[in-house]
Amino acid sequence: MDTNKFKEPSKKKEEAKKPAASSTPGSSQPKTTAESEADKKKRKRKRKKVNTNEFQSDDRRGGVRRPEETVKEVTQKEIEDQIKATMARLNLGGKNRRSKIRRDKRVVMREKEELKQSAEDHAVLQLTEFVTVSELASLMNIPVTDIIMTCMNMGIIVSINQRLDAEVIEILSEEFGHKIEFISAEEIDEDTEEEEEDPNALVERAPIVTVMGHVDHGKTSLLDYIRSANVASGEAGGITQHIGAYEVVVGKDKKHITFLDTPGHEAFTAMRARGAKVTDVAVIIVAADDRIMPQTKEAISHAQAANVPMVFAINKVDKAGADAERIKNELSQMNLLVEEWGGKYQSQDISAKTGQGIEQLLEKILLEAEVLNLKANPSRMATGTVIEASLDKGRGYVTKLLVQNGSLNNGDIILAGDHAGRVKAMFNERGQKLKTAGPSTPVMVLGLQGAPTAGEKFKEMEDEAEARLLASKRSQINREQTNRASKRISLDEVGRRLALGNFKELKLIIKGDVDGSVEALADSLIKLSVESIKVSVIHKAVGQIVDSDILLASASDAIIIGFQVRPSPSARALAEKEGVEIKMYSIIYEAIDEIRAAMEGMLEPTKVEKIVGQAEIREVFKVSKIGTIAGCMVIDGKIARNNPIRVIRNGIVVFPNREGATGELASLKRFKDDAKDVKENMECGISVKNFNDIKVGDIIEAIEITEVKQKL
Repeated sequence: MDTNKFKEPSKKKEEAKKPAASSTPGSSQPKTTAESEADKKKRKRKRKKVNTNEFQSDDRRGGVRRPEETVKEVTQKEIEDQIKATMARLNLGGKNRRSKIRRDKRVVMREKEELKQSAEDHAVLQLTEFVTVSELASLMNIPVTDIIMTCMNMGIIVSINQRLDAEVIEILSEEFGHKIEFISAEEIDEDTEEEEEDPNALVERAPIVTVMGHVDHGKTSLLDYIRSANVASGEAGGITQHIGAYEVVVGKDKKHITFLDTPGHEAFTAMRARGAKVTDVAVIIVAADDRIMPQTKEAISHAQAANVPMVFAINKVDKAGADAERIKNELSQMNLLVEEWGGKYQSQDISAKTGQGIEQLLEKILLEAEVLNLKANPSRMATGTVIEASLDKGRGYVTKLLVQNGSLNNGDIILAGDHAGRVKAMFNERGQKLKTAGPSTPVMVLGLQGAPTAGEKFKEMEDEAEARLLASKRSQINREQTNRASKRISLDEVGRRLALGNFKELKLIIKGDVDGSVEALADSLIKLSVESIKVSVIHKAVGQIVDSDILLASASDAIIIGFQVRPSPSARALAEKEGVEIKMYSIIYEAIDEIRAAMEGMLEPTKVEKIVGQAEIREVFKVSKIGTIAGCMVIDGKIARNNPIRVIRNGIVVFPNREGATGELASLKRFKDDAKDVKENMECGISVKNFNDIKVGDIIEAIEITEVKQKL
């Protein structure tokens, strides 16, 4: 290509830059503006067609100079160094890289599974039994009218605020294509995820130890010695009536142990089970002069079910006839080998009376606690368990709590079961005021609006209004469940028993000093129910027997049982006026025995028949206006005028023909005189009331019926 043509514009440009004075007089006139614009366009079009490689000529001058792009040339040495570095990384980190890839894949798969599970969880409706129609419609995201119409189609008339039972909720969920999961009242609005603990905030906490065993094997005496306080002699009937929680300081290191003293009587099974759930270490106490009793086996079962490590304390080794080796042998037969016998369970021979071996027992408890590595976060909001609750006349409801995590302070808002309130005051087991209670600390709290059930979980709340709302909702659901349950029992069980006849119901109202004892007594009495008598506890509460209890008992024909409580003067006067019976007890097995006796009195006595005489018919006489007279010989026993009788022919009862029924004698004569009774081998004349079809050879049986009181 000829490049000279591209030089012309450059010359023209240079000429244009020259001053006007350098122009010759004979030069042509300057171009017009339109012509100049046309020339520029032509030049631009020409530059666009030019190959840029043509501008690289060194002798080129003028024209358009494009900026040269400087490309850094990579040397062969740099390439080799880069390859070496890459190969080194591959050789050194290949295994780690593959592990990282696998780890990343697992993370991705886990995230996918979590998303899938989350989607499934959102598809499942979590609700309590007895939600209202409007609440169910809101959860299902459908109009309320759809649920009401569906219920009407099923023959159920409901309103917008009516509560539905589980059966109806399940039918409605299937109808509208939802899956449901029923949760308890305590799980309402609670966070499903546990609060993550900061490992740096965790500190060592004291072990919570439950002392369990048979009645009178020395549980309270052991704690008595440890606490150096004489409480055992004050327990009614020698048994602990409700759970006591005590904190003690042990050894030179001043280590703390929290003890729970559980009752030994078998009626307190539920209380002992609750004690096993909150404990870290279980001390099973067995008397060396006795053997392993059913309650001891039950306590061991509770500890094993709760996966709680056990330490066996063999007590009363100072008594005559004590044999600790026999106890260890009995334990081995239950597959519980102590360390001395090559097993894993620690045991210690002790005497709660003299203090022998108790220091070693405490050391073994602390050793078990060290293995468990018990820690808690005292800086978080408090959570724990309700140990006991009672009503104090001067202070209101007193709740004994065991703080298991976090710290509880005066003024904190707590929610326990279906009761809420603000902590007004806190006391330790010695009655000393506390400002704060850390993990593993038992405290008595004032401020709750009611008495929560022993074993309920409690948690600290931020908002008092929210806590009270949640407590109210739980209370409403629990009340609805109780009412529905009693109705179901009435329809199913009572209806069936009434059809059988002779069905009776013993209604009871139970008032006690603490909630745990009330629950235990109610459970024990309900278990006394039999086919023909149902024990029904229509009301149970903590506190003194008051006028409202008397009125309820009068209206329901119920008996009031007071356990460690007494009626108020006005209630006692009202009870006498209304004729309501009040029974008061301080020992649980006395209450059980008396109620059992009362139930036995309600049972219909069993009728026992005994054949006291037999007469054989030798002759038959028909007398006008009287009927048929049988001439008989008494062949066995004696026949009395007032004896019920049966007529037997060829071994078959011909009169009366109803099973279990008996007949009567119209007359009994000896010769022509009326006789009161006729003895064996004597003749007599007999006429049977409402039966004339007697024949020679028939046997008349005389029966004596006695009533025997039934036993439960």
